[in-house]
Amino acid sequence: MAASVPQQPPPAVSGKRKSKAQYVQAKRARRGDVGGSRQLEPGLQGILITCNMNERKCVEEAYSLLNEYGDDLYGPEQFVEKNQQPSGSEEEDDDDVESALKKEVGDIKASTEMRQRRFQSVESGANNVVFIRTLGIEPEKLVHHILQDMYKTKKKKTRVILRMLPVSGTCKAFLEDMKKYAETFLEPWFKAPNKGTFQIVYKSRNNGHMNREEVIKELAGIVASLNSENKVDLTNPQYTVVVEIIKAVCCMSVVEDYMLFRKYNLQEVVKSAKDPSQLHPKLGNGKEVKLKLDNKLNQNDAAEGNEKKQVVSENCEEQNQSKLRSETEVLVKEEGDKPEPASQITDDSKSNECDHS
Repeated sequence: MAASVPQQPPPAVSGKRKSKAQYVQAKRARRGDVGGSRQLEPGLQGILITCNMNERKCVEEAYSLLNEYGDDLYGPEQFVEKNQQPSGSEEEDDDDVESALKKEVGDIKASTEMRQRRFQSVESGANNVVFIRTLGIEPEKLVHHILQDMYKTKKKKTRVILRMLPVSGTCKAFLEDMKKYAETFLEPWFKAPNKGTFQIVYKSRNNGHMNREEVIKELAGIVASLNSENKVDLTNPQYTVVVEIIKAVCCMSVVEDYMLFRKYNLQEVVKSAKDPSQLHPKLGNGKEVKLKLDNKLNQNDAAEGNEKKQVVSENCEEQNQSKLRSETEVLVKEEGDKPEPASQITDDSKSNECDHS
């Protein structure tokens, strides 16, 4: 009889079981999301872009437009080179899943940080809104340069992009955080000796705890405290403080020529000031017809008024003639002689003509 071979116990599995958060982190690392923040959060600078139902096309147009004018303003893009090299510690125990996962995430993060792009799209947190994170540029200067060129040339370069707003800084969307951040953020434009006229533009998306009037009042008070000569101008201000709130993030910037560049709307800024659709009544959308109808109605009213006047005058003449006949007959009957001349009676009848009319 063959001797039985003792079975060896199964090897113990070292390390802990991966949690769901670790799986998600590894997935983002493989996707390249760790080379910088891929969602809107406090501490970022960039450009907030609104579009109409086509965010993917909006991102493509934004990259094309920003790269074109970015190269023109700042020169060709230079990748950010970092001295940090991917950590290649091979002495770690491969059986330790958690350590291996951290090693993988660190390697990918280090490799992606070595080649950060000048413009990078991140998740904005709102529909029809795209946020382009910027690196090494001034967002307000670049956007103003784009709008200024489009305003002069009147050349349309986008189809789905509506508005393009620079974001010079972001903070948490709570009133106390916004006040603390704005006290230092607004100094370059409004702190003495700097001064200027201003207005505050406020927009909130996917946020229900902020009050528009309260935010505007607090920010206006901060601007006034920096310099008492800062005045509010809602018609044509020198500076416009733009406040865009998305979820729990407040995006803030100070822009110039806000009204001149049609509230930074790329579709409107290319329209000429002599565009018939803006200044001339012939719009081709029914207004011309309306004006023609109004003129025709005015002519008809005038004609009807003339006819009424003519009818009234004729009625007055008939009434006067009948009155003359009746008075003449009365005089003839009373005196029995020749009647009084009609010229002496018409003076009284003419005095009553206004009453009939």
